[in-house]
Amino acid sequence: MIGSLNTPRLLLRRLRLDDAADLYEYLSDPQTYRFEPGEPLERAQADARAADLAASPHFWAVVLRSTGKMIGQLYLAQITPLEHLTCELGYILSPAYQRQGYGAEAAGARVRQALTADGMHRVVAHCNPQNTASWRLLERIGFRREGLHRQDIFFRRGAAGEPLWTDTYVYALLAAEVARLP
Repeated sequence: MIGSLNTPRLLLRRLRLDDAADLYEYLSDPQTYRFEPGEPLERAQADARAADLAASPHFWAVVLRSTGKMIGQLYLAQITPLEHLTCELGYILSPAYQRQGYGAEAAGARVRQALTADGMHRVVAHCNPQNTASWRLLERIGFRREGLHRQDIFFRRGAAGEPLWTDTYVYALLAAEVARLP
C-alpha cells in the first residue's frame, strides 16, 4: 500500500489528526450529504471523525499541492473474499472544490495504483443514479456501468420513520482495462 501519491495538482496521503479543520469545512456543509449517509458535523464531531479516519488504512486525504489544503477524501479498501483481489472505491470532495476535475484526478490516480502496483484485479464503486457528477466522474476515469440495484439502500427516513429507499448504480474497472485509459 502506498504512503503517498502525487498527481499534477494533488497529493494523496493518509489522513491525519491535523486534517480536522479542513474536514470540518466540508463535513459541516449540508450539500455534502445529499447523496451520502449522515448529517452535517459539529466541530467536535469532525475532530473525532479525523481521529477515526487517521486510524484507518483505507482513507486518503485529497490535498492541493499548491496550498496544502485538504479538499476531500478517498476510500479504497479490499473487499471479501480477498482472493478475488477486488477493492471498493468511495470519495467525498468539498462542494467548494467540485467541478474542477480534482475528484477524477484523485480517484483516477489511486485506482490506477491499486490496479497496477497494488496487484488488484478489479475496483468497484457505487453511486446514486441521481448523482450525475459521481457517475460521470467514474465514467471519465474508465469505469463501466455494470448494473442498477433497485431500492437497495437508504440513508434517510420519512416522517413516519419509514426507509426512503434509493437505487444504486454499480460501476467497475478491471486491471486489464487500465492500459487503454488516457
